[in-house]
Amino acid sequence: MSTTTPGANAATPGMSALLLGRLDRLPRHAVRYAVTGIVGLGLFLVFYCNFNINVSFIQTCTQIKAGCTPANAASAERWPVVLYLIGYVLGGLAVAPISDRLGRRRLVVAVLVFALVGSLITTFAGTFDLFVFGRAVTGVAMGGMLAVGNTYIGEIAPPSSRARYTAITFVLCTLGAMIGIGLGLLFTTESASFPNGLPIALAGEGFTTGWRWMYAIAAAVGLVSILLALRLPESPRWLLEHGRVDEAEAVVVELERRALRRGPLPEPAPAPPAAEHEKLSEAYRELFTNHRYRNRALILIAMWFFGYATVFSFSTSSTSILTGLHFTPPVAGMITAVGGVGFFAQGLFSARFSEALPRHLWLPIGAVLTLLGGVVIAELGDHITWAFIGAFIVFFGFNVWVPPTFALSAESFPTRIRAAGFGLVDGVGVTGGMVGVLVIAPLVPHLSTLAAMVVICAFQFVAAVLAQFTPRSRNEALEVVSP
Repeated sequence: MSTTTPGANAATPGMSALLLGRLDRLPRHAVRYAVTGIVGLGLFLVFYCNFNINVSFIQTCTQIKAGCTPANAASAERWPVVLYLIGYVLGGLAVAPISDRLGRRRLVVAVLVFALVGSLITTFAGTFDLFVFGRAVTGVAMGGMLAVGNTYIGEIAPPSSRARYTAITFVLCTLGAMIGIGLGLLFTTESASFPNGLPIALAGEGFTTGWRWMYAIAAAVGLVSILLALRLPESPRWLLEHGRVDEAEAVVVELERRALRRGPLPEPAPAPPAAEHEKLSEAYRELFTNHRYRNRALILIAMWFFGYATVFSFSTSSTSILTGLHFTPPVAGMITAVGGVGFFAQGLFSARFSEALPRHLWLPIGAVLTLLGGVVIAELGDHITWAFIGAFIVFFGFNVWVPPTFALSAESFPTRIRAAGFGLVDGVGVTGGMVGVLVIAPLVPHLSTLAAMVVICAFQFVAAVLAQFTPRSRNEALEVVSP
């Protein structure tokens, strides 16, 4: 049976089902301030922190690492990226599952503290080793926020809109990525006529610390995010799981009050009651011993591993990869920036269409688009316009599957172990990103442009095959998909 908080009012199955039915009928505007306002800003921050190293690292490396030049910066970049990913793994495996015990709101605040501290360390880093350490701390925020934030969104969103809610929030993620890349161009590259650079770029002999300003901006956004996260309502599903019925009802009543400002609500349909289960402290034990959830976890881990190998090859190292081919660093930065626009366009697209297809079909679509964009860059990239078009398609393609698959990962596990399950599959899966950085990226200079693109994209095709074995969850109540 579920454990409850001392002094809490235990929920009967009927009470829980009624409250969950009232929650699941709520329209999007009732939870917009929490989902897209508060959680969305936190996800904006961690994606900004993920992408802000992409263009800016060449300047960072030449400033604080002896012997680093634009020509050899790619070899040094792997270490802050890999340590960042190790932090990401720790955030998913060690930090996120704590939210299954202590609550979603508390852990959102906690992981944002990691983002703030990591950004401050990188802002003031005087040595390369300290910079790498700061990136590792920031990575904890990425792994934790993705797991806890998407768990929260999945638990508060209605069954017909979970992927759409995730995708709407993902628009802010793409905006964070685009701004991180754009500020890298503005602050850390020298002014040059388009398309060889950005005419208004600020870097030069009189301004060599632009990379520090980028991380300082992250710290400022982190502070604001923490203050807002303190106002985040707790997940009613988590409260009910812990027997805190009065608190769960208070949250639902407040959300209903917000919804009623725009008109009456439909009558609630009671949700299926949760099944009997192990103690809450046994999250990983249930994940590994329950046949249903163990199999789901293994498939999702493998899927994310191969998918992330492609994602992180492009998202954190695309400028270095393009420089390792035949593009100059300024042009590579411009191509990456246009890719960031494709990332943003993908977010808008997913916010509108992510519920149009079952979750498992988006990965094959994304894999085909990513390869198509890579071929365009390889075969037509000597013409800058085609390089821009190719980058736009690549960034659209390697991200279009992510919002519905984030939703799927949260849907694949029950409330009592949802954050632990998401943290496990995403945290272990992101080690595929290390393969992208440590294995794929160093091979690029030794391959033709077409061969490099095909190798990078091949991993996403493997992920697309694995996605076909995941559970079907669109339009289903969470308690039906994961009892």
